Amino acid sequence: MSAANRGQRPGGSSLDANDDDVLRRAAQRLPELMRGGILQLPEPPPLALYVHLPWCLRKCPYCDFNSHAGDPDERAYLDAVLADLDAALPLVWGRRVRSVFIGGGTPSLFAPESIDALLGALRARLPLSGDAEITLEANPGTFERERFAAYAGAGVTRLSLGVQSFDDVMLQRLGRVHDAAQARAALDEAARVFATFNIDLMFALPGQDLAQACADVRAALAWAPPHLSLYQLTIEAQTAFAKRAPEGLPDADAAADMQLAVAELAARAGLQRYEVSAYARQGHACRHNLNYWEFGDYLGIGAGAHSKLSFAHRIVRQQRVRQPERYMAGALRGNAVEDEHEVARRDLPFEFMLNALRLRDGFDQALYPARTGLPPSTLQAGLQRGVERGLLDADGARIRATGRGWELLNSAIELFLPDA
Repeated sequence: MSAANRGQRPGGSSLDANDDDVLRRAAQRLPELMRGGILQLPEPPPLALYVHLPWCLRKCPYCDFNSHAGDPDERAYLDAVLADLDAALPLVWGRRVRSVFIGGGTPSLFAPESIDALLGALRARLPLSGDAEITLEANPGTFERERFAAYAGAGVTRLSLGVQSFDDVMLQRLGRVHDAAQARAALDEAARVFATFNIDLMFALPGQDLAQACADVRAALAWAPPHLSLYQLTIEAQTAFAKRAPEGLPDADAAADMQLAVAELAARAGLQRYEVSAYARQGHACRHNLNYWEFGDYLGIGAGAHSKLSFAHRIVRQQRVRQPERYMAGALRGNAVEDEHEVARRDLPFEFMLNALRLRDGFDQALYPARTGLPPSTLQAGLQRGVERGLLDADGARIRATGRGWELLNSAIELFLPDA
């Protein structure tokens, strides 16, 4: 692909000769993916698009996402992302996209003009639903007045703001690049510009007590957020906190008390807890994440992005190359995928339940065969054990975790492991 074409790619939709070669190679894979198999999926599930922008101002010590500190070449990276999408298009031909999620990293490092060009190029390539939800993750440390309005003008319909805490001491312990004043200023602007926005908060932070965790939630509720995400800090492998644990982490009992208290505060404010960590007002649940939890399909483009794509007789998972420079070079050659495998039939019950049991209302029993291509009988052994142990409710048309099951959600999900 010529440098000139790469330079024009984010704003246009034309393909050059090398692009045609990429499309031809991708299309040649379709007969293999469409061949007969054990699964019988009646129709493809809803499709979402995830775009990963992997750069941050600084890597947080708790973060295990594919993120890298640095100053990206926005044009070059978007060239690669769209080349990646071009190569993947034959796998999703004709399928309407219900939501787009631009995550990271810190996508708000990218200029509004870059996001505008990206969304224009996506619309030129994919049939987006007329009411498609388009989410952008943002960091208060990258906030500039009028920036959020420019993102909305580009077509972003939902902003997800990573506040994490309103306590400056806690923010320093988490290694965040913003302070509480910046978070408040960013939220003022988000509430002014977006009808739907999300506030991310964390609890069970180093040195945090119950009163401080509740104070953070009360502070967030001052903006009457349509959506609130409340995550317990967990120490993930391969993070700075895993190598050197922070002092003063609340124990399991204290963290459980915080979970109950923050959930109650959200409920009193009119936010419904519809998923383990997600609270929303009526009509403001995150459609993109609901598609994950309901075992829908998603195409992930960008460094390290994951995909789940369904065909008539199989479900395929992909992962893109994680390291940004290697990803960009591979994507421009039509080779951004680092790993691809077909999900084994024996693993599908666990993979489905790993997502669906996170939902407060569970799922309609008819969703399982529709999304996995398996008969309902393949869930029965795990369901029976779950009901007997008081972890699952399988009466009527819906399957859901009981109150006890939600408290012991990992135990409920593990009932569906292949060797359970």
